[in-house]
Amino acid sequence: MGRTFLLCVLSLAATACAGDSSEGVPRGTEQDPRAASSAAADDSVAGRTEGAPEPRERDPRARVVFLGTSLTAGYGLPDPAHQAYPALLQARIDSAGWPFRVVDAGVSGDTSAGGLARLGALLAAPEPLAVLVIELGANDGLRGLPVNRLRANLDLAVTRTLAAHPDARIVVVGMEAPPNLGPDYVEAFRKVFPEVAARHGASLVPFLLDGVAGVPELNQEDGIHPTVEGHRRLADNLWRVLAPLLDSIRSRGAPTAATGGAR
Repeated sequence: MGRTFLLCVLSLAATACAGDSSEGVPRGTEQDPRAASSAAADDSVAGRTEGAPEPRERDPRARVVFLGTSLTAGYGLPDPAHQAYPALLQARIDSAGWPFRVVDAGVSGDTSAGGLARLGALLAAPEPLAVLVIELGANDGLRGLPVNRLRANLDLAVTRTLAAHPDARIVVVGMEAPPNLGPDYVEAFRKVFPEVAARHGASLVPFLLDGVAGVPELNQEDGIHPTVEGHRRLADNLWRVLAPLLDSIRSRGAPTAATGGAR
């Protein structure tokens, strides 16, 4: 029922959102300055931006990077840095005493192509990468972009990540397309995420908004972006997949800056 309701909402929202990528970008937990764009990142990370603060001290913990859209960025929340699902997952990681640092690289309005364009700067960061969570595709579906392009972009994101960090683990996060695009498109879109995950041996979150879509009190007025409580449910959906993955990495020795990367 929830998924069906979401598809109806997406159908109504598709026209309004199709060409809009101008939403403000909320600041998520440890949001990487490279999230906005690779070009801007080159300056801010290197400390060349006028008036920029001194670069923070290097964190030895391995990164868990969330490459995503406004759902990951926590669009519309009062305090995304503490309320978006990546921040909630960091709290769970800390409670478990695991040596991982969440990086929220969510950008509102981003398509799979936009996420892929930002990925290089995230991969080039000196801190080791333990897990890349790919939450891309929702805006491709809203805009009716070709499914083959989405598949190719996700494939490239995984391939480039593993080329740069061979021992990193990948989590692919599934999404749904609006039904007004037709049953063939909707079904082809849905299949992309498990296919990409299976092809690369990645973990899969079948549907990010499971238990949230179609529940009015868990969504903001636009019917698309989750509320604070909705983000708690998203964290639950991710944690079921992420927790055993991180525990496995931790048990074999989580990579740190001192070890020079993943092992």
